[in-house]
Amino acid sequence: MNTATQTPSDISRIYSILKQYWGYDTLRPLQGESIAATIAGRDSLTVMPTGGGKSLCFQIPPLVTGKLTLVVSPLIALMQDQVASLKAAGVSAAAFHSHLADKERNELRTQAEQGDLSLMLVAPERLLMPDFLSWARRLGIGAVAIDEAHCISQWGHDFRPEYRRLGQLRSLFPGVPIGGYTATATPRVQQDILDQLHLSEPAVFVGSFDRPNLTYRVLPRVNLVDQVVEAMDRHKDRAAIVYCISRNDTDALASALKARGIDAAAYHAGLSPAERSR
Repeated sequence: MNTATQTPSDISRIYSILKQYWGYDTLRPLQGESIAATIAGRDSLTVMPTGGGKSLCFQIPPLVTGKLTLVVSPLIALMQDQVASLKAAGVSAAAFHSHLADKERNELRTQAEQGDLSLMLVAPERLLMPDFLSWARRLGIGAVAIDEAHCISQWGHDFRPEYRRLGQLRSLFPGVPIGGYTATATPRVQQDILDQLHLSEPAVFVGSFDRPNLTYRVLPRVNLVDQVVEAMDRHKDRAAIVYCISRNDTDALASALKARGIDAAAYHAGLSPAERSR
């Protein structure tokens, strides 16, 4: 961990928090540098592989500074999963989204105003609504974290137009460190993220994507259903995720697998909130 911008007190606090909430004694490569940049008030871009611990890079700073971090996340399901994980660790966090009743949203605002929340997760379109934005700017937040930051890039695999508007944040929150976080970004996408977010002299941290625990195999598609069934037979009592090109393909494959005796379900944006949370 590069400690050049950190006081001994900050360093001690980071490791104390890491142990208290997550039970870890050490940080992974580049986590400490990314955390330190945010605490020091510096803009940053952190690129780490899935499972590499990028979320800790924006989850620890508010516990050190005592100031709320706004976390931009593209999907309600992702927000809910992250909030559940944080609460299980004992961290005060909440997701502010369209599925909440007015009373629930007002309660979350009150919690944030009273300093009872460390992290608030919000969709980009919600964050940029005039009333929410005006309220957030009055809060004196400690940082803005943009999760899944590759969604801002047209060169990325998951471009989302609403993420493009996040470039406004640098001027709307002067003096507040803004960090982009992603598990997937080519050098071209990394540069596009930096350009679109208008980050000021950002620190950039790119981790290794070597995953020795994973095996990659490319097979010609012959009969998808048969191939998935065969794979499941080789890994009995294990779960699997199959990514499909479209919603229709997702529904069709799930139905075909169920007909073959496999407990399968489709998950996509066309499902109702109740169906997605089943």
